[in-house]
Parts: sequence; C-alpha cells; structure tokens
Amino acid sequence: MMPATGPTAATPEPAAWHPDLLGDGFEARTLSLPDGAEATLVRYTPSVAPGGHPARVAVLAVHGFVDYFFHPHVARALAAGGYAFYAVDLRGHGRSWDAHAAAGRDPNQVPDIAVYAQDLDAAAAAVREAGHERLVVLGHSTGGLVAPLWAAARPGRADALVLNSPWFRLNKPRLTRWAATAMVETVAPVAPRTVVSHLVADYARALHAAHGGEWEFDPAWKWHEPFAVRAAWLRSVLRSQRRLARGLDLEVPVLVLASDRSSRDEHLTTDSVLDVEHMRSVAPALGDDVSHMTIRSGAHDLALSPAPARDEFLGAVVDWLDASV
Repeated sequence: MMPATGPTAATPEPAAWHPDLLGDGFEARTLSLPDGAEATLVRYTPSVAPGGHPARVAVLAVHGFVDYFFHPHVARALAAGGYAFYAVDLRGHGRSWDAHAAAGRDPNQVPDIAVYAQDLDAAAAAVREAGHERLVVLGHSTGGLVAPLWAAARPGRADALVLNSPWFRLNKPRLTRWAATAMVETVAPVAPRTVVSHLVADYARALHAAHGGEWEFDPAWKWHEPFAVRAAWLRSVLRSQRRLARGLDLEVPVLVLASDRSSRDEHLTTDSVLDVEHMRSVAPALGDDVSHMTIRSGAHDLALSPAPARDEFLGAVVDWLDASV
C-alpha cells in the first residue's frame, strides 16, 4: 500500500527541544528513527541565533564506541569561531541508551553499523531545517568510520568532514586481524550476540576526574570497566573498514587529525586506543581532497587531550573550516 499523501496524511511532529544535562546553553531533542529506534540531537544554543540569521555553517559531532557527547568546550570553541554546533548521541549510546535497552537491544552496539546512516540522516535533516547552508560532520573514532561511509552513500548531505582519530583499522597485527575477521565471519551468522572480545577501559578511566583526569562524564555511558564486544557488531566494523580502505571517492574536503604517536600505556598524551599509522596510511582512500594534521601529545580523543594539545586541535579545526568551508 502506498503511504497517505496530501493534507490528510499524518505527519509526526518533531520532538521539542528541552534543557540538556550539560546545563545552560545546551538543549536536546529526540530523533525518531525507523522501527521505533531513537537517537538524540544536542545543540549549543548560543550558536543558534534566535530570530535572526542562523550561522551559515553548522558542525555536527559524532562520538565513538561506548561514548557520547559531553564536550561543552568543543561546542564553545566552534561557536566562538562562528560555527553553529550540534552533536548526536547515536542509538544505544548516552542519552539514547534507555530506548535502545528498553527494546531489548545491546547498548552501544547494533548488528550492522550501516544502520547509523538513519541516525545521521535524521540529525542532518534537523540541522538543515534550522536554516544552516552547509554541514560539516566531525567524527571521532568509530564516528570517524561511520561518517565518511555515510557521506559516500549520501552525496550532498555533508559539505566537509573532520575526523578526530578515526578508526580505520583494527589495532592488531595483520595476522591477528585476519584471524579476527575469519572468526567473526563464522560466528556472527549463527550467534550474533556472542562476546568475542572486550573493550579495555583503562583509557576512559584515565580521563575521568575520579581517577585523576580532567573530565566529568557518566561512567554508565562511557564505561570504566571492560565492555563486551559482540560478534555481529565487530563483523560489521571490519567489513566497513575494508569497504573504506578500497576507496570512497568522496567529493568533499576531509581533514584527518591524529596524535603524533600511539602507545598502550600513555593514555593522556598518546593514542592508547588506535594506531595513528593506520590513520595516516588509510586516509588517502577517502578521496582526492584529504588533509592530515598531527597533534603533538594528543590523546585518542584529541578534544580531551591535556592543554596545549587540545587547544591546538580545536584551533586547527577552526582554521581548516575557515579555509575549506
């Protein structure tokens, strides 16, 4: 049956903006997705001009795995540079955790990360509806894998990408990556929820103020304990990484930023989660207009690095946006 059309068709009203948990200056709204799923859009209200002309360019931040948006300093830095700022908590993450869990789904994971295209579609549409002419997607880690694949599948939705320590390749030796691929390709079709690994939480713990770090965030949403990784989710990640490595031919400018080195133990001043050499080697596959910038002594999430590395990161993003978008 064809959907109803015309004035009698029932069109859901968009959810209202409400005060966000980050406090003054931040609002959030629920994004309704197919099959009853939900994501959450956050905006920094000082960068959204009420009753006036909205900023020409908006930035939409997309977090990583077992993560969510808790970075008010990023919103303020981009707004100070003249950019409207939004962030999305993808289904099953952070502010979107409850609806996902209530539906019996595994928090922070989906059987196929391609479904996040629906979350980004809804977020991008909401940002465009606010009157911004151009959209830049700022993806971190797994968000830095999801964003370029979405942009390639949806030409014209994004006008530029900024990738903060993107997850382009499993941080394991080549033979281990091959073995992991073979294992999940075998297990996922018959037992998709099988736990095949655990995300080590040392990095998240090191960031948190309770353990001597600089940042306050909810450890229920960004875990301080090992987090179970399931077969179907990991299979979809590995497939997505192989798809990206074959080349995306993006027609928008891309900036890839990474720390100057990786290590397992120096959580605050190196990338202790991913291999920065993977980012450098795979980045050219994104398209013809790809820039790479190294942030000395940067953490995995460059925005959470100790000063002055985080200030260098934020300044580099604003400068690149000024020049490229």
